[in-house]
Amino acid sequence: MKKCVFLDRDGIVNVSPGPGYVERWADFRLSPEFPEVLGVVLKMGFVAVIVTNQSGVSKGIMTMAALDEIHRNLRKLLADKHGLHLLDIMACTHGDDECECRKPLPGMLIEAAKRHDIDMAASWMVGDGTRDIEAGRRAGCRTIFVGEDVPGLQADHVVPDLKSLESLLKRVLK
Repeated sequence: MKKCVFLDRDGIVNVSPGPGYVERWADFRLSPEFPEVLGVVLKMGFVAVIVTNQSGVSKGIMTMAALDEIHRNLRKLLADKHGLHLLDIMACTHGDDECECRKPLPGMLIEAAKRHDIDMAASWMVGDGTRDIEAGRRAGCRTIFVGEDVPGLQADHVVPDLKSLESLLKRVLK
């Protein structure tokens, strides 16, 4: 079975758009530290899967074609410029409370585990939102929260930024 690091997209892989959405590739800004983070994940023998809530599709703010283009271009950028590969990108495009895959529910992680033979107990979920941590915990992963500690947050580790995440991953991914 594979060991995986699941990664939230907005705020981890790319610079968060704030309260809105990254609606097209031209608006996507790769987090400068992310290629180093992904490199550590892969070097330590883990695979990487992005799991992202993208309800902008169901709300009509963006199209599925635009989301697919963003993810296709992201994979190409990581491969061509950095020599890095993602195992998969899972996106929940449903609105609130319409499905079992929208974080904080663990559906995307569980589907990825089935699809790719992933050992959830040996895997990690990394995110910058409480929904990410809850989804990881519900799926049986260990969790890392990136950002300012939140009261009541039950993450296994908390780091302030992606540079600190890179250092932590070097220590905990064995």
